[in-house]
Amino acid sequence: MKIELSEEAQHWQAVAREYADDYLQAHEVEAELNEGELPAEISKRNKYRALELGFTEIDVPKEHGGRELSMECQAAIWEQLGRTTNALSWCFPEPQEWMFDACTEQQLEQYVLPMMRGEKKDCYAITESGPGSDVSGLDATAVKDGNDYVLNGEKWYVTSANLADFFWFQAHIPDEDDDALFLVDQGTAGIEITATPKFSHSYAAHHPTYLFTDVRVSAAQRVGRPGDGMAYTHSWFRHERLMIGARSCGAAARLIEDAMEFANNRIVDGLPLSEKQLIQVMLADSATELYASRLMTFAAARACDQGEDPKALHSRCSMVKLYVSEMANRVADRAVQIFGGRGYMRENVAERFFRELRVDRIWEGTSEIQRLIIARSLLKRGLDKM
Repeated sequence: MKIELSEEAQHWQAVAREYADDYLQAHEVEAELNEGELPAEISKRNKYRALELGFTEIDVPKEHGGRELSMECQAAIWEQLGRTTNALSWCFPEPQEWMFDACTEQQLEQYVLPMMRGEKKDCYAITESGPGSDVSGLDATAVKDGNDYVLNGEKWYVTSANLADFFWFQAHIPDEDDDALFLVDQGTAGIEITATPKFSHSYAAHHPTYLFTDVRVSAAQRVGRPGDGMAYTHSWFRHERLMIGARSCGAAARLIEDAMEFANNRIVDGLPLSEKQLIQVMLADSATELYASRLMTFAAARACDQGEDPKALHSRCSMVKLYVSEMANRVADRAVQIFGGRGYMRENVAERFFRELRVDRIWEGTSEIQRLIIARSLLKRGLDKM
């Protein structure tokens, strides 16, 4: 199912596909049956290869030693990495372009550039129990005290925190009636893990709950300038929502391919299962929805590359996140059905994706939140300016 991609995007697509197939996919069942963990030497090998290929540099500006790839190329990479289960593609850090706009030189040297070199990993302490990912209603606070800020708040679902060296902590600053991100090192006094919940998926990256109680950080740890508010968090959301779409396309393609192969080789009443019209309907619907999803995802990526209005991009990335994540869930459901009893076994790719893809309709803003964003943009700007 080819769509038009630049030669550079096709190159990175091939690089990422080879990496996903040769380094990650073979270890999915092993990870699934071991709480998402792989042997240390395999994890180290996978990370080292990702660094060799330059995956940690793809969104880093060239002036800082990065590759500064287009969003089209980045989507092509993450589409292929999305073909693997158990978050095995999360084996390397991901510094993003917005960090180079937001951070001071000191912050870049201490936190962001070490990520590019594979020396540090980050995590996001944004979501809270009440407002969830609605960052406009967060309760966490940052109060200025001399040359420091004192941080307080409880953060839920801090993904990959068990593997991270530092947090991006989102807080409201009462004195300014504004919000800001803060860089906070793991192990800083006053940070406590209160829960490490088990989730449906089997990932080595956990999603703990953290309580920040009078955590003191230097004013130099504040990200951005007064008045920047949520600008950088919104940049992160746009990036993540688009890449959720890309990964979901990759997952759906893998599911269709594996389900089709099984259906071609499964003999029922003397004929391949794929000859049954109801099976053909499921495959046809899945392929059609994937085609639409890929067109939408790469069109949004190119719109980012063309520098379209950030507000319009915000709604377009929400559309991608909404439609493509829900598409992948439908494809996973059909794949389980095609595989039958085999599709309910943890060693089967359909069973794993059936559990794993469900969260893509929740994190980085639920499907319901995306619909609200899209509707508000439509009502404010009309169809032509969305």
